[in-house]
Amino acid sequence: MSKINRILALDTFRGATIALMIVVNNPGTWAHVYAPLRHAQWHGCTLTDLVFPFFLFIVGISMSFSFDRYDLCRTGPLFNKIIIRSISIFSIGLIINAFPFIRQDWDWSSFRILGVLQRIALAYFIASFIIIRSNIKSLFQISFIILIGYWFLLYTYGYLNSVDPYALNSNLVLAIDKIILGEKHLYSGTGIQFDPEGLLSTLPSSVTVIIGFLVGTMIKTAKDHKENCKRMLIFGSLMVIVGWIWSVFFPINKQLWTSSYVLYTAGIGTIVISLMIWIIDVLEYKKWTFPFVVFGSNSIFIFALSGIWAKTMLKIKFALNGELISGYSYFYQTIFMPLAGNINGSLLFALFHLIIFWAILFWMYKKKIFIKI
Repeated sequence: MSKINRILALDTFRGATIALMIVVNNPGTWAHVYAPLRHAQWHGCTLTDLVFPFFLFIVGISMSFSFDRYDLCRTGPLFNKIIIRSISIFSIGLIINAFPFIRQDWDWSSFRILGVLQRIALAYFIASFIIIRSNIKSLFQISFIILIGYWFLLYTYGYLNSVDPYALNSNLVLAIDKIILGEKHLYSGTGIQFDPEGLLSTLPSSVTVIIGFLVGTMIKTAKDHKENCKRMLIFGSLMVIVGWIWSVFFPINKQLWTSSYVLYTAGIGTIVISLMIWIIDVLEYKKWTFPFVVFGSNSIFIFALSGIWAKTMLKIKFALNGELISGYSYFYQTIFMPLAGNINGSLLFALFHLIIFWAILFWMYKKKIFIKI
């Protein structure tokens, strides 16, 4: 398998992840969404709960290729790249949170500090410095220590305080965020002030990146790619099984990014990427990949654009039936709901966004505009 084909499989995986992200983030209304396109309310894992770990997983795989251009040392070009990229991604996340940069009386006391891009930046930063100072054996050992240690910390906190250690309102992740960031600076969409991209849970999320790096190393160094796909399938299946068994004691939970969730989702990601490599590189079925390659060509850009677009449409108001509603709701209620009903109209609204964003990315792709961070 050539390097070009290998990258094609990775771009396809990245693009499919971005496409799914756009669909799950842009329903016409959250009141009418098909179950697989919703996050699990707390414990559990749906199709939607695979999007974020898949993105971190592909970040790790990409690192196994991009780091080859540098000497793995503490200082120098690679060190600068890690620092600059982490700060840049974190800053973009802050800008999206602040958009449209208007607060009543310029009161920023409730400004959310963390978020998806901030989680990516911090997980990338932590994983990068672990990777450049470790060999493959050490990466397995460090990942094991982080996952076990994270479980121990959450369980011990719950035990010492006589509370459920994995409940929404009584976990250590929330307690640390309240102390360091302040309660008002946390996400409020879960019913209480709790941030699903919390500081402590960034540690196990960095293991998702490290596992991606390990899988990328398997892909990069493979000599017999048919056999390597089999090894990846076994590796992925083992992670899924261990994660599922562990979930009996430490529930699979995206918002806490539990250790069982790390293994379960990374295992599924490994299985999916191995199947893609088999289909694209071994069997050479490649024509179907192009739409996903386009989606994967400017992934950070389209994530930022989709977030800014949604915030803009929520701010714009239209009159309907004697009341003011957001532009988001207006277009759903006047176009998509009459066309296809509540739940199918909501899905159609999301697919409409998918097509529009793909068209933007296709234009950029044809113009060879690639915004790399």
